[in-house]
Amino acid sequence: MAVRNSLERVIALLDLFSEERLEWSPDEMMDELGYSRPTLYRYLKTLKEAGFLTSMPSGGFTLGPRVVEMDFLMRRSDRLVAHAQPHLEMITAAAPCTALVVRWYGHKLLCVASECSSPDAQTSYPRGRPMPLARGAVSRAIIAFLPRRKLLPIVTANLDGLRNAGLGEDLDAVLDVFREVRRAGYAVAHGEVTPGVIGVAAPIFDGGSGPIAALGVTTPANAAERLDAAKMGEIVSRSAAEISGHLHRDRIFGTVDTE
Repeated sequence: MAVRNSLERVIALLDLFSEERLEWSPDEMMDELGYSRPTLYRYLKTLKEAGFLTSMPSGGFTLGPRVVEMDFLMRRSDRLVAHAQPHLEMITAAAPCTALVVRWYGHKLLCVASECSSPDAQTSYPRGRPMPLARGAVSRAIIAFLPRRKLLPIVTANLDGLRNAGLGEDLDAVLDVFREVRRAGYAVAHGEVTPGVIGVAAPIFDGGSGPIAALGVTTPANAAERLDAAKMGEIVSRSAAEISGHLHRDRIFGTVDTE
């Protein structure tokens, strides 16, 4: 789809930056996006002056400090994080583990808050790094509870990854796994995202038809042997339901319920 207006063009420029490509030269940007040199330099000037981009000695550009500033503001204003924080602290106080909140947006999974009480914590996806869509308890806890019209296209598009994660050999088998997750109210995964780590996750809603996030708990497999996965699943499900209730009330009344 062609980029239609200046705002979309600026967003497309910022979307170039990824973990794989942290720095871009103006010529590389023009080749990738097809912008004219005057147009590109106008956008670069605006973004640099606003702090969203920083020029490098090499002549290239990277993301700038304004991104960090906005991340701080998001942490302060995000109602999901505000309501989840007491539960993250409660869960990590009860057992050696990492508790995290992962937001679902577009087709991405992104950790937005976490707490850790495990001395040998392991994670491949800290805050801000997108998680894989086809692997892990967090992914299943969200996809399983999507409305069917959204679930089927996602499962079909990611069927190979879901198959490789051991969820089944065909579409019907994978859908059966998601039905089991819905019945249980939470998902469990063994070493799918980070080797040697067991994950448990439950969906978080804000009153809409599908989940907006998931509450997850990860713990090293050797420590998980001393924990009851079903009991942890109940704790995570209960906390996720309480967070969902707060968000639903916020949505109805337009106020932040932190009680």
